[in-house]
Amino acid sequence: MRSVGVDDERKLHTASAATLDLSPVRNAVDDVSLRELAERAVEATRGFTRSYGFVEGGRLRSLDDTFLAAMELRTVADALGRSMDVGDDEELYLLSLLRGADDGERPAPEEVPESQRDSRGLAYANAVEAYRSDVRAYLDEHPDPDASEHLGRLDGHIRRIRAIQGDVPVDESESLVKTAREIGRYVAEGDETALATAASRLDGLD
Repeated sequence: MRSVGVDDERKLHTASAATLDLSPVRNAVDDVSLRELAERAVEATRGFTRSYGFVEGGRLRSLDDTFLAAMELRTVADALGRSMDVGDDEELYLLSLLRGADDGERPAPEEVPESQRDSRGLAYANAVEAYRSDVRAYLDEHPDPDASEHLGRLDGHIRRIRAIQGDVPVDESESLVKTAREIGRYVAEGDETALATAASRLDGLD
């Protein structure tokens, strides 16, 4: 996290110029083992997800699909790379993520194998936590009690899901992401409807 600009014009800035290019990993699909492929996918996504930020020149951005997909690929690849028994469904899931994560493409909820719902849950909880942290930093400079209250409630659910290693229904993972996006929309744009929807989702998660 840093400020950009000069003197009293400095603006909060957490975003980086990092980009995600998975083509070298995709090109190796037919040449390496699944474990090696998974290790390469983890390496390709690690730097991108660690350096990513959501505040650019004082402007709060949304929680975008590319970051979500990259976080999911990193988590799934890490789990499958260490597994002794990877089934066809799990392998297809990894390949599906690898095929489109750098374009922000994510498997639909119904395409997530039951054995991997915890990977998606943990990935999304970690992604939402990264976003929540940047929103919190933004609110430190632009206080809003309503946003802070909802962000605090969101934090409780993030902690709970991370504590159980993401083992929640896929629909709950999706709801967590949607709630974070709605809070972000309210903070960035003043959209009262988005905040009300976030509150309703948080009630559903309680």
